[in-house]
Order: sequence, then structure tokens, then C-alpha cells
Amino acid sequence: MSLLKRIERSGDSGGGSGGSGGGSGSGSGGDGSDEERSRLADMRVRRQAVPTGQSRTADGSYVDLKVRVQNKLLSEIDPSMDAQSPEVRATIEELFNTILNEEGIVLNRRDRQQLFESIVAEILGYGPLEQLLIDDSITEIMVNGPKNVYIERAGNLIRTNVTFEDEPHARRVIDRIVSPLGRRVDETSPFVDARLKDGSRVNVIIPPLALDGATITIRKFSKTPFQVEDLIRFGSMTPEIAEFLRACVIGRLNIIVSGGTGSGKTTLLNVLSNFIPDDERIITVENAAELQIRKEHVVRLESRPANIEGKGEITIQDLVVNTLRMRPDRIVVGECRSGEALDMLQAMNTGHDGSLTTAHSNSPRDTLARLEVMCLMAGMDLPVRAIREQVASAVDLIVHQERLRDGTRKITAITEIQGMEGDVITMSDIFVFEQTGIEAGRVIGRIRPTGLRPKFIERIEAAGIHLPPSVFGIGQARY
Repeated sequence: MSLLKRIERSGDSGGGSGGSGGGSGSGSGGDGSDEERSRLADMRVRRQAVPTGQSRTADGSYVDLKVRVQNKLLSEIDPSMDAQSPEVRATIEELFNTILNEEGIVLNRRDRQQLFESIVAEILGYGPLEQLLIDDSITEIMVNGPKNVYIERAGNLIRTNVTFEDEPHARRVIDRIVSPLGRRVDETSPFVDARLKDGSRVNVIIPPLALDGATITIRKFSKTPFQVEDLIRFGSMTPEIAEFLRACVIGRLNIIVSGGTGSGKTTLLNVLSNFIPDDERIITVENAAELQIRKEHVVRLESRPANIEGKGEITIQDLVVNTLRMRPDRIVVGECRSGEALDMLQAMNTGHDGSLTTAHSNSPRDTLARLEVMCLMAGMDLPVRAIREQVASAVDLIVHQERLRDGTRKITAITEIQGMEGDVITMSDIFVFEQTGIEAGRVIGRIRPTGLRPKFIERIEAAGIHLPPSVFGIGQARY
């Protein structure tokens, strides 16, 4: 993508370089590296021919200084240069230093580097959000209009001093996020789900739907996917639960990971998916691709919204139906939200054991109610009892995750679906979280076995896995 497309709305690119940019397009078939070096040399000559200015930063305003230097730098950069070229950053730094010298601006090393990185972020990155995106301790970024930016760190919301200049500035960053994905955000399509290169999930909604200005929500994911050892270290689960869940996945049980927003469902689904044996074919279906399954034989599918004419939409339900023709050993659906739940249950009931998905809910029992509603959303006039029979037959285990009051994320219940009694689906808790108190604002407690052995233990043993009775709390003293 040409640099002009990234910066065309960031400032005036100057009439002289704009004309030369149009002429260089026809020569793109030659040696790109020679042309790049030639353009860099031409810019250096132009800079030497410009007389040194006398302007100073009288008001000392960092924002004003940044805008002046940035706009002047933009007017010097050749718009036809590729922003992804390794030489572009070096060229920007050279021009940056030259402009500061001409302006007579004296900065210490720290301020100079901070100003340079900020300008580079505006030209090549995501502007003010760049510094938040590279901070691995931040798990979520929330922009509530151009002047209010919040982050989530360690489960707690914190307001930052990061701001956008104005609404158009925020819109330019939004365009930079969604344009490479072929998406758009405008008055005809004022909200969108997208993702960054590192897999982070992005939701954008703009006026007139967002009354306080452009709103951006970025759910960051670790560059290195969390492993089961990490969740044990965080206290999200115990080694015994990790051993049990691994046995359930290898034993091809159908598992639903449930929980509220931000409770860690996707992270747990990633961990469970990586328990799948290496010799099995996995097909994932998602709205915005965010699963990070470190397996060799993985086919990743992503839904598609309608185009500007309202045509061409491919839903999760369409993709789930299509996966049945792709010879899957395992089907992993990022999240069931509506009618695709019925097709997922059908897949679980027709030989595709070991499938995994997530669902929003407040408890394991509530998960079953949500599944019923989502099946009805498929548009088929099915009696409730028929749906419940499908759920009871298809789903083996519900793993419920919550974000507690102190911001920590923990598995709070692991529940077996046992079958039907009359019109009611029967359930049995295998593990439950017991809170014992609050100390210094932190929730104290532990997830413990209930002492009940699940009925599907024979399926696990048939897969060659023998869990000791102590995993289920059998033979241990209860306190």
C-alpha cells in the first residue's frame, strides 16, 4: 500500500511531490530498490536547497511542536514510497533531524526520541494508540471519543492521558485499522468488527450511533498464546482441573465454554483446542479470527459482512454447515450467538464428537437456556422439548468462566450434562469455585471437586486415559 493512502488525510502533502508521485506510477515495473534510493537522494538534494528558517517553539507546546514538525515532514515525503519498506523509517528519521535543525528546535535526547516515535506512529502506525498496543500489560483499549481513552490492566479499568487531536484524527486511525481488511466505516456502515495484524479484536462504532464521538474497543491477545501452565500460574485453574480437561478433549467430549464478556472464554478455548491430538483435522469458524491454535492441520474460516449493496454476507451459520463437507475431525466455533447453535448441535450429534465452542451466559444452567433461544433463532419451528433433547444428547460438558470482582478470571464451575428427566435437562457439578473471603481487595477461594465422578468417565478411559480418583476429590478429606 502506498504511503499516500496512509497519510493523505493526515496533512497537506504539498503540490510538488504530489505531481511527481503520479508520474512514478508507470515506472513501477523497474527495479523498485533503485527507484527508492533515487527518490531518497532527490529528497536530500531538495532539503539542502531549502534555506534554514528562523521559527522557534515560543510557546513550548508539545502538541503544537508535533503538528508543525509532522506536517512539514509529510510535505517532504514522497507519497509513492512504500510505507512497509525498511528504508522508510530511516528516511523519516533523517528528514526529522533536518527539520528540527532548520527550525532551530533544541530538545534533549529523551524528548527528541519521544517526538520522533510519536510522529512515526502517526505516519506508519495507529497514532496515539501505538504506545498502548505495544504495552503487553494492557489487555483492552477503550476509546470513548477522541479525548477519553481507557485501558484494562490486571482486570482493572484505568483512564490514560492519551488523546486524539480531534474527531477527524480518530477517524484517520480507524481507517488505517479497517482498510487493509477490506472493511469500511462511514455513515452507511457506522460500526464494524475487525482485527489487527497481531490478532487483536477491534470493534468500531462512530456517530451518529456513538453520541460522544468515534468509539474504539480493542481486545488484545498475548503475542505468545497462553498455555495451560500459564492459567495454572494465574490461578484460573488447578493442575487437577487441567489434567481433567485435557482428558475430556482427548476423549472427544463436546465442550461449551461459557461466561460473561471479558471472562477469558477465548483464552480458555485456545488452551483446550491445543489439547487436540496432532493427527486430527481441525476447522475453526469465527466472526473475527482470533483463535491461536498451534497445530499443523488447521483450516481457519471467517464470516463476511454484506457489501455496500447489502449482498454477499456469509454468516457463521453458513460456515458451520459448510464445515460438515470438509471432513473435519474437530469443529471449533469461536462463539455461538444465534442460529448457528442449532447447526453446531446437529454436528455434535452426527459423528463430529470433540467439538468446542463458547457462549455468553451467567451460569451453566443459563447456558442451556441460551442454547434453546439460539436454536429458536435459526427460524425453524421446533418444539422446546425437541431442542432440549438435542442439547442433552450433544453437549457433554460446560466449563463456566467468570471475571471476579478483583478483576481475576477463574473457572467457577465444570458441569456435566447427564440427560433428560421429563422435560428438564439434568446436570451435575464436577468442580465448583468456593469463595472463602476477600483480603486486601482480592477474592480468596479455590475451585474444588464435588466428589462426584462423571458418567462419561468410561469414554475417557476408552481413550487410554486413567484419571486417579483424587482428581474428583474421592478419598480425600473435605473441609
